[in-house]
Amino acid sequence: MEVIAVQKSALDGMKNDIKELLELTENATHKYTSIFKEEQWLDNQEVCLMMNITKRTLQSYKDKGILPYSKLNRKNYYKLSDVQALLEAGQPYNTNDNGFTYE
Repeated sequence: MEVIAVQKSALDGMKNDIKELLELTENATHKYTSIFKEEQWLDNQEVCLMMNITKRTLQSYKDKGILPYSKLNRKNYYKLSDVQALLEAGQPYNTNDNGFTYE
């Protein structure tokens, strides 16, 4: 067994640093906890499966502002209520300038 002696002031300093880190972490997670508790969020795959669309169509919906999304850590999330509202309104179809519809 190895015993390491540390000055009390150094130990107290480390304790304070750890407490500060814990407080920062709690504050950061508290900020987003309420957002995720209020609403169910879906990722790209879940939205594509729910709407029966391709990832490219989903990207088109995002680009055109048809389906709002939020980005967290380089990943997109969609509110379930927004997806349901779009489904109830009827999914917009991809059309080109000639009026032809394609999927």
